[in-house]
Amino acid sequence: MIVDLSLPLGEDTLVYPGDPEIRVRPWAFIDRDGYYMNSLKMGEHSGTHVDAPAHFIPGGKTVDELPLEKFIGNGLVIDVRNGEGPVKLDEIPDSGYYDRIVLFLTGGRELSPEVALFLAAEGVKAVGTDAMSIGNESVHTILLSGEIPIFENLTNLEEVLGTEFVFIALPLKIEGGSGSPVRAVAILEE
Repeated sequence: MIVDLSLPLGEDTLVYPGDPEIRVRPWAFIDRDGYYMNSLKMGEHSGTHVDAPAHFIPGGKTVDELPLEKFIGNGLVIDVRNGEGPVKLDEIPDSGYYDRIVLFLTGGRELSPEVALFLAAEGVKAVGTDAMSIGNESVHTILLSGEIPIFENLTNLEEVLGTEFVFIALPLKIEGGSGSPVRAVAILEE
């Protein structure tokens, strides 16, 4: 079974305050042009997306420079919706993170720098959240300096909570991109 973890991408999709709004405009029509196509205008971090190191790290790898293996792996969802403030170390399990893509079901909470440091030290492949942002500048810097991609604005994480699944969220190959929209999915093992 495949679970879609991506938000719809359109003009009603919320963007991070200050980011470019999403614009979808008809470009060609079947009755006029013989084919249908839209023109898109948006920031790299629109909708469900991934942050590459270059987003916060001077000289960091851009989204087109990261190996595709960073965007595919065994997923784990951690539910931290019942807490308050930044997610603290005592709210998450103390092991089982190595080479996994760890996704947080937060209800809008952000990670603390301590959690980011712990996850980086544990050798996670990538980290994600259902929130618009994984955390403050320190959290981004900690993860991205270790070339740990950050997935933001994920949805439907409660559908894969407590299951074994493969997470896939491939970015567009944007030359020099600080990030990219992704189509994130969880493939559940049967």
